[in-house]
Formats: sequence, structure tokens, C-alpha cells
Amino acid sequence: MQKLRLTSFALAGVGALLLGACDLDVPDLNNPGLDELLQNNPTPDAINAACTGLLIGNRRNHSAEFGYIDILGILGRENYNFDTADPRFVGELLGGNLNKGSPFGGGFWAAPYANLRLANVTLHAVDKINVELLPTENKQAIRGYIHTIMALDLLEVIATHDTNGAVIDTDRDVNGPLGAIVDKAATYTEIKRLLDAAVPELTAGGKTFTFLLSSGFTGFDTPTAATDATGMKIPGRPGFLSFNRAIKARVSAYTGNYADVLTALGDSFIDDGPTADFDFGVYYAYSAKTNDVTNGLLNPNIFVHPSIETGAAKNTAGKVDDRFARKVAAVEDPDDAGSAPGSSMGVTLMSSLQFTLYPDPDSRVPLIRNEELILLEAEALFFTGQTVLANTKLNIVRQGSGKLDPAPVTVDPAVFTSQLLYERQYSLLFEGHRWIDMRRLNRVTDMPLDDPAFKRNVRFPIPLAECNARPSEPACSLGST
Repeated sequence: MQKLRLTSFALAGVGALLLGACDLDVPDLNNPGLDELLQNNPTPDAINAACTGLLIGNRRNHSAEFGYIDILGILGRENYNFDTADPRFVGELLGGNLNKGSPFGGGFWAAPYANLRLANVTLHAVDKINVELLPTENKQAIRGYIHTIMALDLLEVIATHDTNGAVIDTDRDVNGPLGAIVDKAATYTEIKRLLDAAVPELTAGGKTFTFLLSSGFTGFDTPTAATDATGMKIPGRPGFLSFNRAIKARVSAYTGNYADVLTALGDSFIDDGPTADFDFGVYYAYSAKTNDVTNGLLNPNIFVHPSIETGAAKNTAGKVDDRFARKVAAVEDPDDAGSAPGSSMGVTLMSSLQFTLYPDPDSRVPLIRNEELILLEAEALFFTGQTVLANTKLNIVRQGSGKLDPAPVTVDPAVFTSQLLYERQYSLLFEGHRWIDMRRLNRVTDMPLDDPAFKRNVRFPIPLAECNARPSEPACSLGST
């Protein structure tokens, strides 16, 4: 990562500036600076506030314009952004190569590493503080939580930059040499290490966290599953560890370690039974409260890519996939349809469809849901040889969420992959998955181009500021296609 001097103000920008956000109420740490409180005079209050700040830092621009879901959705041909003030939403994201010097092609790097910096500072503060002020079990819960958030931040970097690599040696003096940019495999190994390191920590973390989590973590706001006075698990409160294992299942699927997917799912909150709640899971929360941020995906410039409508299946009764019907609607007034110039060939991109997924400024955005876990289960079962059961699990989602007729059972990997990608497309629509799925399952060329002159960018370049800090860095010569 580029050499950034994180002063008290910079660290506050990661955490304390937004610590009143995400329906949370925590103290202002701008005076004295967060780094002073954590590094020189750590207190439980400072550590707890930093932990809350890490969650908000991880949320950062997930649902913003220029944000994760918007940008990755454009690259994955889920949506357009017809912002007339910035033609790069078409010209760079669809029509050209990602530019390492722009806020588009240069994205998803500096902010995750700033959050990782805060995470490392907070971990050191936990080590310094006296157990009389912060008991050992509370320290362990904090460590497990931080290691999980660190894994999420690194996952954002490598999921976007892919074979261009990432920096995993992040615990360094800001005035010292930079950590090396390592390859994709090494980065995923580190992400798994962080997730697995959190397991014994959360297990030993007691019954409660000492800090606040947002309402999006309802049911997951205890280190492990919540229990009643008799020690029985409380339904609907599987705990943060089950969330950690769900993320481990996703990461293992991204790396093709399907036996590990099934193991992680066994310790997650997956429910594939007849009364399964597909929407149960962990979410990013938003609000219009002072110092908080609203959900930026409620944006009149964002339109649905036409292929989402043309690709939606219908059941034998002629009704369209219920996931499409729930999540997409035509604009009420045809004059409100969106369009933008496509290329020098005179193509105009058009759409009269918009998402209904996030209707309000405080609409939550999924971080991981049960519906994704069942789809991960189906994928892992198929590619570990349990093909019949895999088809059954896939149809649980297809029939339950899509209200479609069951797909025919197949043992053909190519056919199953196509079926899986269809179910994932409509189940996880506009949640940040499609572009990654098409790349990892080798179907990039199936994404529509809109125009023959357009490009399919499959990874982000290393940002220009990072490259300027690393003369002759080989990874900086790698591109986006």
C-alpha cells in the first residue's frame, strides 16, 4: 500500500469521523486523536469506539455512487449509471480500460488499507491494556472480531484486483518500507488465516462484545451463539462466529476449495430446511441520523441492464422469475427512462427499468444472506461429487425464491455451472456478486458487451498513487483486462 502518514486526523477519518453513524452512539475521539488514545494511552472506551469505527470503515462506500455495488454491477452488466456529469460510468467502465489514475480504476484500495491500519493499531492497544480494565475474554472477543473485519477488507481488495495482487503485510511503521504486493493465492491464504485465527478467539470471547454493532448485525452481535439461562441456543441469534464461518465459505468457493466450503457452512448460520428464511443474515445498516450516511443506491441515475429482463426465466404458468418481479420495476413515466451515448459508433445505451431493492435512504444492504449460503452449498456439493444433492439444493432456491419450476437434474459441469450462475444472478441481484462470479467460473465472455467496441474489464489495476510510491513495481504494469 502507498506510504500514508496516518496522523490523528487521518485515523479519525477512518473511524471516529463516522462513529456516530450506523445507528450507533459512541464518543467523539477527535480530541485527543485516536492514534494517541490507542497507541499511547489505550482505554477500554477508545478500543470499543475503534471497534465500532472498524465496522463503519468496512461499510464505507459499499452503497455509494462510485461504490462497490454500483461499480461492480456496471462491470458485471447488472446496471448502468447514467450520470450525465460523469461520462466515465460508460466510457471507462464499459467502453475502455480501467484507468489506475481515476476514482474508478483506482478504487477499492486506499480505503480498505486505511481500515486495516486502524485494525492493527487497535490490536496492539488490546495487547497493552491491563486485564483488570479489559478482561481476557473480552480481549479475545475483540481480537476475533478485528481479525474478521480485516479479512473482509482484504477480500474487497483482492476480489476487485484479482491476479494483480494485494498487500498483506499491513502491520508496518508508516514511515518505514512498504509491504510487498503479493499474488492472488497468497492474499487468499492470508484472508483464510485471519478468518481461522478468529475462531478460537471468538470461542473464548464470552457471551457479549464490549462495543456496539449496528442493527444489521442483529442476531450476530454476540461472539458465539446466544444462549438462555439453561445454556440452550436462542433461535435467530447464531452469533458473530457463524458470520465468520459464512464468510469463510464464500472465500473458499472463490478459491475452489469446495471441501472447505462445506466444512465452513456446517459452522455457519445456513438453513436449507423447508421453512428457511432466505433473507436472514448480516447487513450493512444506513440511516438519515446526524453523522450517518444514507443508502446511495437509491439513485435516480442507476438503471437495470436490459439483459436482466431478457434473461429472466418464466414458470410453466407464464409468470416471470419472482426474484426479478420483486427486485425490478419499469419506470412509471416513459420520459424518466435512462439513456447515454455508448461509443463513437453511435450506439445509445437505454433502460426503462430500475431496481426496487433499496427503496429508502435507510434500506439495508446484504453483506451475506442465507440464500447465498444455500447456493454456495449447492456449488460445493456438485464439485465434490455429490451431484444429485447439489441439484436438490439449487432447486430449493430456484423454487422457493424464484417460484420457478425445478431445473432438470444434471451431472454435466458446464450445464450445472450455467444453472448455478442463473440462480446466483437473480438471487443475489445487485448485491455485488455477478462480476466476481463470471470471472471465477470462467464465463466472462458470456457478459453482454452492448457495443462491439466495448471492453470486459475483469480486474482493477494497482492504483496510480500506489505505483508512484513503488518505482519499478512489476504489478503496476498489469492491466484490467
